[in-house]
Amino acid sequence: MKDFLEKTFYNNTIEQWGKALITALIAVIAAKIVYWFIAKVTKQFTDKTKGKLDDIVINSLEQPVVVGVTLWGFSIGYQFLSFSEKVDAYAQKAFFLAVAINVTWLLARLVDSLIREYLIPLTEKTESNFDDQLMPILQKGTRSVIWTLGIIIGLNNAGYDVNALIAGLGIGGLAMAMAAKDTISNVFGGMMVFIDKPFRINERIKIDGYDGTVVEIGLRCTRIKTLEGRIVTIPNNKFTGNEVENVTAEPSRKVVLNLGLTYDTTPDRVQFAINELKEIATNHEFVDDNYLVSFNGFNDSSLNILFIYYIKKEGDILNTQTDMSLEILSRFNANNLEFAFPTQTVYAQMQPN
Repeated sequence: MKDFLEKTFYNNTIEQWGKALITALIAVIAAKIVYWFIAKVTKQFTDKTKGKLDDIVINSLEQPVVVGVTLWGFSIGYQFLSFSEKVDAYAQKAFFLAVAINVTWLLARLVDSLIREYLIPLTEKTESNFDDQLMPILQKGTRSVIWTLGIIIGLNNAGYDVNALIAGLGIGGLAMAMAAKDTISNVFGGMMVFIDKPFRINERIKIDGYDGTVVEIGLRCTRIKTLEGRIVTIPNNKFTGNEVENVTAEPSRKVVLNLGLTYDTTPDRVQFAINELKEIATNHEFVDDNYLVSFNGFNDSSLNILFIYYIKKEGDILNTQTDMSLEILSRFNANNLEFAFPTQTVYAQMQPN
């Protein structure tokens, strides 16, 4: 047995490999115990408190702490093994980098949870939609900054020359900018959307042939839900190079009707029809008072009455149009006001036998 344990495998005896493996397994078991302790014991205690801060901290610490315990166990197990100085240096760098990434992950989770639990509910209570649009950008931007700083600090602690790396990135920056010109234009387009505010979340817009409700505004793209229920992702540079129609911002919806009466309708009856249309518009709660009614033309087959009315912003457009059209049809039929339809009179001359 002793001879077996002393056999060498990759410059280490089987006994050394066994100790390292056992240490790693103990670390994994310890990590599972820590996870169980946090999930069962600690969370039961924090659930009884009134504030949310302790719950946020525990939830943020849970998985990174488990990973940290596992890394700590693996580092102890590695000490039982003997490798060249070059391999040890690489292993140490990898360990420092892994720890930095784990800590960065913890901080990113914590900050993200704080924003989600405290800042986002505050923005939902305000009347302005601007902070609702800005909050997702702030959340993603903060997360990106934390990860960027964490990786830079991790690389620096691992012994890499971060300054040289940044300088190298600067040399290739022009090529990267050319390759990412569309992304950059989208980002600038997103900034212009936030500055100019041509539309906001939950507003209906028309752009480049699409008609729908804005569901998300990001730095790179904006997502709208079309009238068919489909989600369309539109690059933000489209908003700087195309006309955007904000349907929600309209004060009222204009409806134009051309009503044709038969030619045997007398002038008094035409005036009666005009008065009826005015009364219909006046009595409807969702129609503005600035309606227009005019006897404006002699068509080929009808006497034309132009009826223009405006549906208020708070009114349902389709239902209001239906109500108005049904009321017009009902009143005209009740008062024997006949709608004209295209007709043609043909005069035939009989030839004598």
